[in-house]
Amino acid sequence: MTMLITRRTFILSAIVGGALLGCGQTGSSKPVTPVEIDPHTTCDLDGMLLADYPGPKAQIFYTGQETPTFFCDTVEMFHTVLAPEQVKAINAVYVQDMGKADWEQPRGNWFDAKTGFYVLGSKKHGSMGPTIASFAQEADAKKFVAQWGGKLLRYAEIKPDMVDLSGGALHDTRM
Repeated sequence: MTMLITRRTFILSAIVGGALLGCGQTGSSKPVTPVEIDPHTTCDLDGMLLADYPGPKAQIFYTGQETPTFFCDTVEMFHTVLAPEQVKAINAVYVQDMGKADWEQPRGNWFDAKTGFYVLGSKKHGSMGPTIASFAQEADAKKFVAQWGGKLLRYAEIKPDMVDLSGGALHDTRM
């Protein structure tokens, strides 16, 4: 009888332990890859067509979400990520490498935003006016600063007060 109880306890422990190991795993922690924009891709914040505007774009994959949330500008992406009310778990953030992409019609060249180099305050404008240029390589960011001005930053150095969206639409002449 004692051996039967021990066997049942072992089996029950194995089942409960296995169930607990699965807790907190959503199944969406698998690596995601960036999605290319097309002529119909819209910004989730304002509905603008990404393909119609210059400058770097961004996309966020929220945990449990199969498709990305697109942004027509890196400032919008940083504003969203750094907002105190942002509580959704983020699986990945991608931006375009402006060292390789065409500024006027950027396509492709996506990379993990957290590994990038950024230029704030340059003379180059994106879809909403002043933007934060994104680069995969520091040398490309430095070259951009030499030509267009601005301050070189890493992802973690960008703070909420640097990504204020108020007045961005004032610079948009195509709306």
